Amino acid sequence: MRPNVKMWIVVLGLAVAAAGCGAPPKADIDAAKAALDQATSAGAGEYAADSLKAVQDAQAALDAELKAQEGKWFASYDKAKELAAAAKTAGEKAVADAAAGKEKAKADATAAIEEAKTLLTEAQALLDKAPKGKGTAADIEAMKGDLTTAGTSITDAEAALAAERFVDARAKAESAKAAATTVKTAIETAMAAKKG
Repeated sequence: MRPNVKMWIVVLGLAVAAAGCGAPPKADIDAAKAALDQATSAGAGEYAADSLKAVQDAQAALDAELKAQEGKWFASYDKAKELAAAAKTAGEKAVADAAAGKEKAKADATAAIEEAKTLLTEAQALLDKAPKGKGTAADIEAMKGDLTTAGTSITDAEAALAAERFVDARAKAESAKAAATTVKTAIETAMAAKKG
């Protein structure tokens, strides 16, 4: 009977060892990775950077936990499953935040382009009324050049907007606004000085 007891002890030991050596939760890990990939492709890096960082941090915590369990005889992947679920949830939130951020960026770019167009029209109208006299021809030509550049920036901003590069579109529109405002202010200052 002794050999049977030893055999049962060996079998029981192997069974415990096999049960303790669980496999990583592949489906959960894959879902977490997919959520990170979706957040990245949704534009979270540009439109929801904080949310993307949260996903990346969650993924890093999951990776660290998987690495910690890798070398253990009795690996437990309960925490890894929790971390994978948290990473997946963070990824889904980043996708939603990116969509909202993208819509806001689109609205901001559209508004900036409209403001730039208005400022350009006002500056061009003022330039037509600018005081002309001795020594002003070079200044007026420089201002016309600045307004032409602003117009080109607006055209570029509209192209960026159409291509859904909203951050770029807004930057170009802001550049056009700055140029038009500078010209407008210079003309208004010259007109005030002539009256005074």
